[in-house]
Amino acid sequence: MRISHAHDVDTRAVPVRASARVVLLIALALAAIGTVVGLIVLWPSEDPRPDGPETAFAAPGVTFEKATVELVQPVCERPESGGAGGEPSPPDQEPAPRCGEVEVTVLAGASKGERVSVSVAPEVTSSGLERGDVLEIMRIPPSEEGAPPSYGFFSVNRDVPLGILAGIFVLAVALVARVRGILALLGLGFGGYVVVKFMLPALLGGESGLSVAVVSASAIMFVVLYLAHGVSMRTSAALAGTLTGVAITALIGLVAIDRTRLSGISDDTGALLSTFVPDMDFQGLLTCAVIVAGLGLLNDVTITQASSVWELRGAGPELSPPQLYRRAMRIGRDHIASTIYTIVFAYAGTALSVLLLLYFYERPLLSLVSTEQIAEEIMMTLASGIGLVLAVPITTAIAALTVGAARPAGSGSPAGQGGSP
Repeated sequence: MRISHAHDVDTRAVPVRASARVVLLIALALAAIGTVVGLIVLWPSEDPRPDGPETAFAAPGVTFEKATVELVQPVCERPESGGAGGEPSPPDQEPAPRCGEVEVTVLAGASKGERVSVSVAPEVTSSGLERGDVLEIMRIPPSEEGAPPSYGFFSVNRDVPLGILAGIFVLAVALVARVRGILALLGLGFGGYVVVKFMLPALLGGESGLSVAVVSASAIMFVVLYLAHGVSMRTSAALAGTLTGVAITALIGLVAIDRTRLSGISDDTGALLSTFVPDMDFQGLLTCAVIVAGLGLLNDVTITQASSVWELRGAGPELSPPQLYRRAMRIGRDHIASTIYTIVFAYAGTALSVLLLLYFYERPLLSLVSTEQIAEEIMMTLASGIGLVLAVPITTAIAALTVGAARPAGSGSPAGQGGSP
């Protein structure tokens, strides 16, 4: 009758093997010490960004100002359609509105209050730009004394809608997941801090991409898992599985990058970065990307498997470790199947424009797979996917060996064998 009341089981009271507790905590303590040492050794002592005019975002004197849209001119017609949009008016007539331009009022800076016109790309106008929207424009100082400055379009200011969307996301997480969801958001904030303050500067400073990625992933997972899921042996088992999955992903990524001869520079962004930091190890950077790309899903499957084992042990104290493992792996296989779809469709969504472009090519699809950009994405997906899949049985085995031994049905839980370390 105990199994029929599984939903009433308090998994915090699930017994834990004393020997397994000691081994697991020692292993995690060593991993934590290694992570702290890695952070100390690899932490950049100064800002590694090269300083000079060649790395400046804009030319000297150029400023970026916000401006409110007052009037949006229609998109210019294509030349072959015979449209005359944009042609100057005769001298005896007032200037006709120029197509493809937006009239704005500058909100701040040296030109505050001025109404100016800037040219925008057709896709910007077609995106629904209207009066009252806020743009970010470039103010370019005049080349000659007494001449007026010129202006150029930089981007649409999206702070307000993105801020509202972020607020709705935080509110939804807080209402549905409550305290645990809020703690998960705090963990996400810590992960962002590690990426911005440690990972990026360390990579620019010339440190090994593999070392930086492993140390960063370990630091993030230690904080995120314990913060979001609580300090317990169940979370510790999931953490051990996660760190093992990170190690497997790193190893597979290294081998895959070497065997596929990927350079790590697959687009204009990588090429531009190579001009700023010519000594950077871009293959190491790609290895780092492989590890970081799989962190979220890796965390997902490992905590699910550890929780499954704890729930099964709480509902069925008479189950042996092999039985626990087999039953938890049934859940794990379903999770793996759904995760595979997640990985593939997540890539398809982010690379939809690339896939559409490939659709127009006359070359066979398989001949394009070996191109640097496509092969890099495929390698990252497969390498992180293999590490994720292998982490499921590993985490399940760790959890099944950590919980207490099987007991006859109906016997009570031994005192002092709760799930907290």
